[in-house]
Amino acid sequence: MQYQGVLKKMQTENTNPVNYYLIMGSDFLHMNQLIDKEVHIEFVGYQCLACGENKKIYRQGYCYDDFYKVPQAADWIMKPELSKAHLDIEDRDLVYEKKVQLQPHIVYLANSSNVKVGVTRKTQVPTRWIDQGAHEALEIVEVPNRYLAGITEIALKEHVSDKTNWRKMLKNDIEDVNLIEHREALKAYIPEEAKAYFIEDNEETHIHFPVTKYPEKLKTLNLDKTPAYEGILKGVKGQYLIFNDDTVFNVRSWEGYVVRISLL
Repeated sequence: MQYQGVLKKMQTENTNPVNYYLIMGSDFLHMNQLIDKEVHIEFVGYQCLACGENKKIYRQGYCYDDFYKVPQAADWIMKPELSKAHLDIEDRDLVYEKKVQLQPHIVYLANSSNVKVGVTRKTQVPTRWIDQGAHEALEIVEVPNRYLAGITEIALKEHVSDKTNWRKMLKNDIEDVNLIEHREALKAYIPEEAKAYFIEDNEETHIHFPVTKYPEKLKTLNLDKTPAYEGILKGVKGQYLIFNDDTVFNVRSWEGYVVRISLL
């Protein structure tokens, strides 16, 4: 069987274990069903996620021109504290920015390699945690806009990391911690504007990933340097495919690349 399409982050379903789906044009691959099967990945070309043209991808699935133009790649995406839609101030597209920024956001703790703080739209729970490869997560506050979530994250990351060690996450070098205790310890550092939105009595969410063998010495698949690769799929975690030879492939890092996938 052979499939061809532009890479976008895998869609997920929070089951036990997580179900992963890779959309390939009008078809999709249920990645869980490919575990322990041989998979061939071949680079074919580019398709910018904005203009759709065969132009070299610059960042986040966009060509150079679109990366600096589309609202989906603006600075407030990565730095929510820069959000200004609540002030009626436009960055690139105020209609889009209001739609995304002026909705409930969650500040959370997640444990993928270590405890970290993060921000996501409420509609992206638990998808965001799955994409990060977190095996446990806990909501801290639910605020009405992205700006409040951003300033809360800024305040809390003075006391807890905001980064994931992706190597430890993929090796499953993890430990279970009591996220409720961490949340209580951080409560005092929540900014005044967000204190009223603190979540008092929720439980941790636990996530299980479809992996039969974790890698020991990681090798990352780079489509620019290795345009064709084949290996036996051993699992999926976060947005990574894990293969039998310890090669890992971050699907999200290669959004906008057109690939041909063959099942051998």
